[in-house]
Amino acid sequence: MKKVYGSAAEALEGLLHDGMFIAAGGFGLCGIPELLLQAIKDAGTKDLTFASNNAGVDDFGIGILLQTKQVKKMISSYVGENAEFMRQYLSGELELEFNPQGTLAERMRAGGAGIPGFYTKTGVGTVIADGKEEKTFNGETYIMEEGIFADLAIVKAWKADETGNLVFRKTARNFNAPAATCGKICIAEVEEIVPTGSLDPDSIHLPGIYVNRIVQGDHEKRIEQRTVRQA
Repeated sequence: MKKVYGSAAEALEGLLHDGMFIAAGGFGLCGIPELLLQAIKDAGTKDLTFASNNAGVDDFGIGILLQTKQVKKMISSYVGENAEFMRQYLSGELELEFNPQGTLAERMRAGGAGIPGFYTKTGVGTVIADGKEEKTFNGETYIMEEGIFADLAIVKAWKADETGNLVFRKTARNFNAPAATCGKICIAEVEEIVPTGSLDPDSIHLPGIYVNRIVQGDHEKRIEQRTVRQA
């Protein structure tokens, strides 16, 4: 089964449609599937719902899709650093479903494991709990959260072999791994594709069984907040 594609646009061919639900990896600006997001922008697909830890910044990551108003709803845990996001949300142009970071990661992981719902204490007694089922376990109140089942997952990895086994680097592993599992189809963009069998099996973070398509490319690797000290 061929998994390696020549470009992000080729990897997305036949998969995009208006109104689809996409799970995207990335943590801050680390590990964002920037090539695939640019290809989605170029395709003009609209009315999109994204489950992602963040919405990028104004001109990078999901932020480029907000500029073109291709995003209808965000399911996120952090939406700072993005003026256009704030403007659209406050004006009622963009739907927003806030999730605590751990809850969002677990919703993705649960969807990837076929689990439709789970209980957590995070958010009890806050607006996060509004409208959600509550249940008591051992005298403690929990709220039910639903697993995420996306039409498409797009992620960014450091290395892949030709069968789709992925290796992430450092913080990029935070949301990319669970996001990759919860889509009906997963596309991974990577910095390097290596021959099958060359990756140490103990170093593989995501088995290739979860990955349907791979594309290699050059990445910008922006820094969200550069903090330096004086010499």
